[in-house]
Amino acid sequence: MNKNIISIFIVSIFLISPLSGCLANENKTNKINDEQHWLPDVEDRADMIYKNDDVFSRVSINGTYEIDEVRSKYISVPEITLTDGGAGLTGDAAVHMGLWLPKIEGCDMDAENIEDRCKVPIIAEIGPYYDDGDVDALTPADRLGRFLIENLVPHGYGIAQVSVFGTGESNHCMDLMGLDEQEGIHAAVEYLGTASFSNGAVGIIGKSYDGSTPWEAAAMGSEYLKTIIPMSGLIGAHDLMWRNGSMEARGAIMHNGVYGSFGLDGNLDDSQNACEGYLEGYYAGPAAYLSGDNLAWTGSDYWGERTFLDRALQNYNGSVYIIHGMQDWNVDPHMAFPTHNILIEHGFDVKGLYGQWGHDYPDRESGHSGLSSGRGAEAFPHTLRWDWADDLLEWFDYYLKDEGPAPRLIAEIQDNMGSWRVENEYPPKDKDWINYDMDTCNVIEGGELVTSSSSLTIECPTFEEEIRIIGTPIFHVQATTSLLSTSGHLFVEMVQSSNGMHLGHAVMDLRFFDGGKEGQVLNPGQTVIAKMEFFGMDVIIPEGDGIQLIISQTGEDYIPSPVSTFPVTLGLDVSSILGLSIVNRTCSDLFLPPMHEPYTQCS
Repeated sequence: MNKNIISIFIVSIFLISPLSGCLANENKTNKINDEQHWLPDVEDRADMIYKNDDVFSRVSINGTYEIDEVRSKYISVPEITLTDGGAGLTGDAAVHMGLWLPKIEGCDMDAENIEDRCKVPIIAEIGPYYDDGDVDALTPADRLGRFLIENLVPHGYGIAQVSVFGTGESNHCMDLMGLDEQEGIHAAVEYLGTASFSNGAVGIIGKSYDGSTPWEAAAMGSEYLKTIIPMSGLIGAHDLMWRNGSMEARGAIMHNGVYGSFGLDGNLDDSQNACEGYLEGYYAGPAAYLSGDNLAWTGSDYWGERTFLDRALQNYNGSVYIIHGMQDWNVDPHMAFPTHNILIEHGFDVKGLYGQWGHDYPDRESGHSGLSSGRGAEAFPHTLRWDWADDLLEWFDYYLKDEGPAPRLIAEIQDNMGSWRVENEYPPKDKDWINYDMDTCNVIEGGELVTSSSSLTIECPTFEEEIRIIGTPIFHVQATTSLLSTSGHLFVEMVQSSNGMHLGHAVMDLRFFDGGKEGQVLNPGQTVIAKMEFFGMDVIIPEGDGIQLIISQTGEDYIPSPVSTFPVTLGLDVSSILGLSIVNRTCSDLFLPPMHEPYTQCS
């Protein structure tokens, strides 16, 4: 999800110190009791040294296989038929991939029948960017492909770079995560799971759009799909672009205005973009902007078929390793929470890696180093996880090769000051709540009438001890619509009192005051309790400091709906409550990743 692209459309070796003292965690969560395992527990890696002379992390043990030449493969998708339009009219719909396999002595990987010892698991990255803003699918991509190929093919894995429909060398239309796209992804998974060179185990990994295709594949279900690793991926397209009825600026134009153009490159295949999903894109975005919901009441299934998590819970039978930046400005972390715990409740093997980086990979210094204060800067450089390649190798070895002990099913979470810890789930179940009635807080700027040009700042009492706010705090505020409007719009930013540092934010169209995805038309002048929920956060407030809430009509990249631009009057009394979800963690709960100096706050 590239908002730089989108905005165009909208506006036209190191010193290594081991952990000591309070950083020695003696109660490791869900610990692997296997002293012979090649990769230590994450709490015991502080003195490990990794190569860091490339843009990404490297495995600590090199594989023994050479990397073979890339193979170009076109996979037929017969499920695309006449009614789908596009390539369905000619019956030749196909997705294209570049495939890298290891050279295994005595193995002809292109033969129809090969020995079991020659068969390898396949890891795929699937997305729209090959030949569209990046290298073609036959060239290792710096996005992730080169990392996967150079680290994992020598360890006996195949790597596939797959173009979704309407992009790269795949034909048909650019269907923006619709059922056609899902059918193309499913066909690629089925091919990679049944090919002569395959051991029948497929994993999918990627970030952003490429981190959403794993969820698409899981929603379709396949006996060959054994694990997915969505990084900053979408559990649903509407879930990303609308939050409590509030739309991101890109929401209305995402399909046709941005990604639909990937299917238009001046050749004869351009006509194939005139398919069902693309045509629906012309109304689905703008109409959802007007209503704030998924249009199900109109009979449209456009957004419904682009919702993945519920179907994945029903159809998928594999593991999930979620990776998400807590400061991701592009794909907000509500894609990961409460998804992590929902998966646990449904019996899935789940791991999470949640660092204070933005829309990025865990190991990319160039991206991590550029973050601003309140948006990840305070956590850098401890955000960098040079052990990430090892983590993935351990994960894939178990779930795709059935080798080694089972990885620990934990959440590795980093707070905004940079410290890492392990939780059994996230948000953790042992959280407590601090609740403030608004009459215990003070208005320090502005008034209760919030307009398009004014804001209200509230300061709550200071904390007598250090507080760790985690998960999704709530703000339930009494709000009254204008006498000229049937709704209203609120944006709340939480900042640290002493320095104004950003901690988190929440947004709501008042038609969705009760939360969820189903709104209702309000009466002019109607008073409601707006049940706002903050996006995922893990922040520390020092002893003697506090928080402020800055309430305005909108912020970040959200825009009010057409019926939500009028003033809103807030009632700041006992009916309005700020609820902070907190956990008690100390230095003894923290671990230090490799290649970093100890945390200053625990020295």
